[in-house]
Amino acid sequence: MTHQVRPSDEELWSSITAGDETAFGRLFDRYSRAIYNHAFRLTGSWSTAEDVTQTTFLVAWRRRRKAHLVAGSALPWLLVVATNTVRSEWRSARRWLALLRRVPAAEHADGDLADEVVARLDDERQMAALLAAVRQLPPAEREAVALCLWSGVSYADAASVWGISEVAVRSRVSRARSRLAGLLSEKIQEAKR
Repeated sequence: MTHQVRPSDEELWSSITAGDETAFGRLFDRYSRAIYNHAFRLTGSWSTAEDVTQTTFLVAWRRRRKAHLVAGSALPWLLVVATNTVRSEWRSARRWLALLRRVPAAEHADGDLADEVVARLDDERQMAALLAAVRQLPPAEREAVALCLWSGVSYADAASVWGISEVAVRSRVSRARSRLAGLLSEKIQEAKR
């Protein structure tokens, strides 16, 4: 029985830079779930998270020669690409909403909702409430929450990606936690009234 050694991100990226689609597929398999979860945490929408994940890997393929691996890992760079993709999605969504306000709403057929749809809607509702609190944070703290708390990127890797000290990253996360605790506590008190 032979045991295959899992190639490092650096080895995969070297092959990807040379145009190896199989290596890119392996990288996708390795990180697509993390990117998808990160995108959901940023958007609060499963379907948007799917789109963001696809776009992130499309951008990664197109920019494969310009990628910045952090401590030998492609994940922090991919997470930043996903975050930037979400920002672009928000800008596009604002333009679409402006257009949709001018178009009459279509009628929707009533039907039985599957359990999965109900669960997804509940996830999106809960995430929307959390995102409302996170959006009240300053941009640097929002990014720290998304990258370090939600996606589990180490403080050192986040510092490397952002070009700041690890202490600055820790400070951002700490301030974000404190502010979120206060904001969410206020929401809970309002809900009790």
